[in-house]
Amino acid sequence: MAENPDLFRTYPQLAVRVPHVGLCDLPTPVAAMPGLGEVLGIESLHVKRDDLSAREYGGNKVRKLEFVLADAAHRGCREVLTFGFAGSNFAAACAHYARCLDLGCVSMLLPQENAAYLRDNLLVGLAAGAELHERDSVPALAADAAWQFTRHWLRHGRRPYWIPAGGSSPTGVLGFVNAAFELRAQVEAGDLPEPDRLYLAMGSMGSAAGLAIGLRAAGLSTRVVAVRVVEKKFAGARLLDDLLHQCCGWIGNLDSGFPVPDPAQLEVEVRDEFFGGGYGVIDSDTAKAIRRTAELEHLGLDGTYSGKAMTALFRDAAAGACAGKRVLFWSTFNSRPLAPLLADLDHRRLPTRLQRYFRDGER
Repeated sequence: MAENPDLFRTYPQLAVRVPHVGLCDLPTPVAAMPGLGEVLGIESLHVKRDDLSAREYGGNKVRKLEFVLADAAHRGCREVLTFGFAGSNFAAACAHYARCLDLGCVSMLLPQENAAYLRDNLLVGLAAGAELHERDSVPALAADAAWQFTRHWLRHGRRPYWIPAGGSSPTGVLGFVNAAFELRAQVEAGDLPEPDRLYLAMGSMGSAAGLAIGLRAAGLSTRVVAVRVVEKKFAGARLLDDLLHQCCGWIGNLDSGFPVPDPAQLEVEVRDEFFGGGYGVIDSDTAKAIRRTAELEHLGLDGTYSGKAMTALFRDAAAGACAGKRVLFWSTFNSRPLAPLLADLDHRRLPTRLQRYFRDGER
């Protein structure tokens, strides 16, 4: 586990101001994808393997947790409260790593399309001892979250640490600012050429925002192509712009020596056409992209996030948008086997309404 992020080595004042705990195995590797590149007509195609970011539960979420959970512990909180859909990778990772740091976790969840990974993530939360609550709508979830926050505050005498969906607070975004500096070090080491285009899924927008800020601060000209995988009320160009402004101001206040870019100049290419009609809904194009990537590169993708980002890459390659470009695909899904975490777990220990995902199976 990395104890001294690349960002902190470059800007040590941030290390003084920002709590951090090493949860990831960094740097995550980069690898060429020659088979897929040949099929897509992309001469330089690489993947950043954030699916291997940590040994027990990987994926891009753990980068944010290194900062938000450290901040929670630093503030003396005993619990964290966070949000997501029923199969949220972030909610599962948050529950697991919160327990590793002796923090409780309350997960506020919304319904979604059923899937095998959803059931696994619910069991990860159960194994970690998280308190899981599902409500049918955003207003109902917000009301219950306020109640749970108050209830836990009164019970323990301390306020739970409030983490927005996906960990995409300015504190969490710093995990992906650091990821950009990590990528620069790999470019300088010759592990891959500086990418022209970087494709990744965009849910809570923190990964896209952190990379956009970090890449410019690190002196890289890579263009971020962020593929929206949630409804527009949760993510989009305007909301991303708001998050970029918020994060740039926050980081600038932490360290006046950090080269904070002008948020108005951070052109992230937000793609809306691959949502597929619903969160977790897999259309035929996404299913094909997942299958071909597995066949040609033995890289597993999920249908909710990374598969839709790969669909965008397939579509752009076919349209000639990647011709002559150096392309990097950022793999965000956890590929670590979860069986060691889920041994002997009975889903009937879950709250009653969440058990339906196991009765109904995958639709």
